[in-house]
Amino acid sequence: RRNQAVNVLIAPARVQGEGAAFEIAQALRILSARMEVDVIIVGRGGGSIEDLWCFNDERVARAIAKSRVPVISAVGHETDFTIADFASDLRAPTPSAAAEIVSTDWLDASRSLGDLILRARDALRRGVESRKTLLGHVAARLVSPRDRLRERAQRIDEWMTRLERAV
Repeated sequence: RRNQAVNVLIAPARVQGEGAAFEIAQALRILSARMEVDVIIVGRGGGSIEDLWCFNDERVARAIAKSRVPVISAVGHETDFTIADFASDLRAPTPSAAAEIVSTDWLDASRSLGDLILRARDALRRGVESRKTLLGHVAARLVSPRDRLRERAQRIDEWMTRLERAV
């Protein structure tokens, strides 16, 4: 709803009961290995502490810690904490909050991008103006080789005249 450019990839796994911890850890390893994945949200809605217990499993914590992709833990409700929350890069209070974190509002992103483009354009303009000014100063100090040769020839003529007078 916030940003339709975001692609969602779902790795199905049981999130409670026997075998859930293994499936969650396996899904984390699979997602972490995929090059197109930018962030992983591991989570489920609320429930009793027993329902959330698989997120306290060492295999899940290790899979989160080994992930090459940042992991957001979104297990239960705001008051629920599991080991997965502490192993993750970020904890969201709910799965919906995690989704909001990773999906920037399209209008906000568009405005930010517009601002960045304007700032980059201004910085480039200032850089070009600065280089033009510097080039102008350097060009003003440069003397053409032809003018230098004329100047040297004139000095030699002056020295010859002095030498002739001295003799």
